[in-house]
Amino acid sequence: MISREEYLTQREIDPRHLTDIQRAARFFYLQKLAFGGKVSGQTFGTSAVSPPRMNLLRIEEDLSAAHLRLARTVVEHLDWAECIKRYDREGTLFYLDPPYWGTAGYGRDFPLEEYYRMGELARTGQGQFVISVNDTPEMRDAFKGLAIETTEIRYTVGQKATEPRGELIISNR
Repeated sequence: MISREEYLTQREIDPRHLTDIQRAARFFYLQKLAFGGKVSGQTFGTSAVSPPRMNLLRIEEDLSAAHLRLARTVVEHLDWAECIKRYDREGTLFYLDPPYWGTAGYGRDFPLEEYYRMGELARTGQGQFVISVNDTPEMRDAFKGLAIETTEIRYTVGQKATEPRGELIISNR
């Protein structure tokens, strides 16, 4: 059974007091039930017209599917720039999807200097870079000198689409 009360109880638990497995289960539970899948500032997501996104009877199937998708994956816990420096070589494709400039709720600060740093690594890197960011003057400046394509997207959260907004697709090739 899915309930707001249990969701709020789990959200308030200090994860430092949990085992690795308990922490992972708690994270999975909260992410599946959070509105918009946000990491910080989570709220219980409900809908009057569709069932909950989490079916407790199918948890094993969900985890098995995730396991299969990640079976040949290496997960690094590095600063994004350190990860690029470690793996940058001819033939590597980096897809970077940093937080949209001027937005919050990503769980960590991402100051403007980081976008300039990202642009510099894309300009000088050996691998191929594809970066998606919101279309703002600051982002155009941070990534100048790279190939920039413009597109419009509609954000959809809770089955409601927003007004179209500009997004930049940036590459170094």
